Amino acid sequence: MSRILDPLDLYARGIDGSNFVGTVGLELQGLPGLGGRLLDVGAGAGQLGSSLLPWIIDWTALEPDAGMRRRLLALAQPPQRILATGWEDFGDPVEYDCVLASNVSAPLVEPRRFLQWCRRRARRIVIWVVPAQHGPRGLCLAGCLPTQWHGEDETPGVQLVTSALKEEDSPHESRMIPWTFSLQVDDLGGIASHMADRLLWPPTDIRRPLLLDRLHQQARTVGGRFVLAVPKVSAILIWRNHHG
Repeated sequence: MSRILDPLDLYARGIDGSNFVGTVGLELQGLPGLGGRLLDVGAGAGQLGSSLLPWIIDWTALEPDAGMRRRLLALAQPPQRILATGWEDFGDPVEYDCVLASNVSAPLVEPRRFLQWCRRRARRIVIWVVPAQHGPRGLCLAGCLPTQWHGEDETPGVQLVTSALKEEDSPHESRMIPWTFSLQVDDLGGIASHMADRLLWPPTDIRRPLLLDRLHQQARTVGGRFVLAVPKVSAILIWRNHHG
């Protein structure tokens, strides 16, 4: 029986091994208005927030997942506040200079309501980082699979976000940043089983060995480990508040 893998931990490990911070984070660092107090919504393992520390003086992280909160606490410079809550239940009336939401579901499922929530809390700038690749955006490493296997909507997430917003709520700026999600693993069999389980394939499904074969074909080896890489694109959507 394969060890149960945590999807959020897998994603965080992939961000650790990818050039996400070196591309998306670098772009954020150059944004006019970035600085002061940061509210990081769905902070995850904190890689992106950490990359902004030279520009911010105070970092508040909202993160409902206990495993991700442990990773935040283990950072060399953890957030000043790590709150075990999602945005819906966050009632802090304090105003922040910047609100960041990177790769969280709210912009995709409730963009209008979430934007209003963010803008009420941001003196200067609201920043969303959302998927923009034409391809899957749900299952970790779904990009390694054919469409008929993962079954996800491949519409770029940024299109779903912007099409749901009213014209007056359109981002003031947007930037498209390509990067590569790269996950190192010791056992491709464990990852294949995890992916098949997440796809709800029964144990006898004939696609399971085919999935493992596909991962072997796509993986490269580095230092005795397997590396699976998936091209990604992130859209950085930016709103500036008039009083910032």
